[in-house]
Amino acid sequence: MTCILHIDDDIELGTLLCEYLRGEGFDAEHCANPLDGLNRIQQGGVDLVVLDVMMREQNGLDTLKTLRQSSEVPVLMLTARGDNIDRIVGLELGADDYVPKPCMPREIVARIRAILRRTAESSNSTTARVARTLGPLSLDSSKRKASLNEEPVELTSAEFNVLEVLMSHAGEVVSKALLCEQGLGRKLERFDRSIDVHMSALRNKLNLNATDSVLALHTIRGQGYQLSLR
Repeated sequence: MTCILHIDDDIELGTLLCEYLRGEGFDAEHCANPLDGLNRIQQGGVDLVVLDVMMREQNGLDTLKTLRQSSEVPVLMLTARGDNIDRIVGLELGADDYVPKPCMPREIVARIRAILRRTAESSNSTTARVARTLGPLSLDSSKRKASLNEEPVELTSAEFNVLEVLMSHAGEVVSKALLCEQGLGRKLERFDRSIDVHMSALRNKLNLNATDSVLALHTIRGQGYQLSLR
């Protein structure tokens, strides 16, 4: 059974959300202390983390930063409605998606399933989609591993998914809507900057801003993004 860990110092909310998740067929656990949550993740068996930003002991962004030093488990952030800074920083630190609070448990479940579905689809890729190469960049869908010049590149689940979509359309302009649907498993929302943040992360991790890079990730205004050889 898929295990969802909810890290939030609001015990009442945590209890209610876990009950709802269990009713939806998940194995759900709650940690009120972020440090306890990090320890639980290190024990293994957690498939996805729902992480609140506003916590007293240690805020969710610092918790996510610590988590990403040792784990690539998918993370869904719960952010304050209208706080775009938390959302952008969360994505930059490696969150896979976010839901603004207050929100309905049904929306959280929908986002969880979208993340898990996309991860599973990538892991169960057909043989034709197992390996992709573009110049020095290689992507192994079966192992969910990326390498540049034969050196491993550490990507979050969402970054890997988005890069996989770009590489499957190498040389073509890919719309943000398609990247969001195929990469994040959901429709693009108005004023949603998730894809832009993931693109910025990919540029940094793949060293695409270097003058000697043979790869280029172009922003095509009003259309989308294009990954190609220079």
